[in-house]
Amino acid sequence: MNHLISMAQRHATGKLVTILFAMTMVVYITMLSYSIPLVSAFAPGLPLFDLSPAGYSFAYANELLTALGAEGRDTYLNTQLPLDFIYPGLFSIAYSLMLIWLLGKLTNASSKLHYLAVFPFLAGLFDYAENILIIKMINSFPEVQASIVELASIFTLLKSSFTMVFFVVLTVGFLVLLKQKISKNS
Repeated sequence: MNHLISMAQRHATGKLVTILFAMTMVVYITMLSYSIPLVSAFAPGLPLFDLSPAGYSFAYANELLTALGAEGRDTYLNTQLPLDFIYPGLFSIAYSLMLIWLLGKLTNASSKLHYLAVFPFLAGLFDYAENILIIKMINSFPEVQASIVELASIFTLLKSSFTMVFFVVLTVGFLVLLKQKISKNS
């Protein structure tokens, strides 16, 4: 783990973090403004699996998949999910490097706080697992297995939890950096 942190510290430059952040945001905004609304239009009022941070039940999964219909499920499978296979990788790398860069401004290189950079990777890993199981649910519909839905829901919950913890850590880090900058200039 120390080797990975050291490698990340060498690559966590402001320029690279900015480029990766921009790429991540392009994919994210594309999903929010295009692919998610496109799929959601087939099941108005029913959040997609990706947008259910607290998870979902077997009954809800069947309700959503039924409401989407064949065309909606196909759109989910062939429009939203391909983008959502790009996003977790970008998210993981961009935000881990951003956190390493930020912590480099606040702590010394050997600080154990740098291990917090694992949170975006865990969020990305659980996002990939969630996506794989969503594909399995769509492809097996109407014979969706309760165990697959339960596992997908757990992965959705874990993805959301690690994402939230990461953003809290990032926000606190930026606030501490801002406070240091203000104190230095006073």
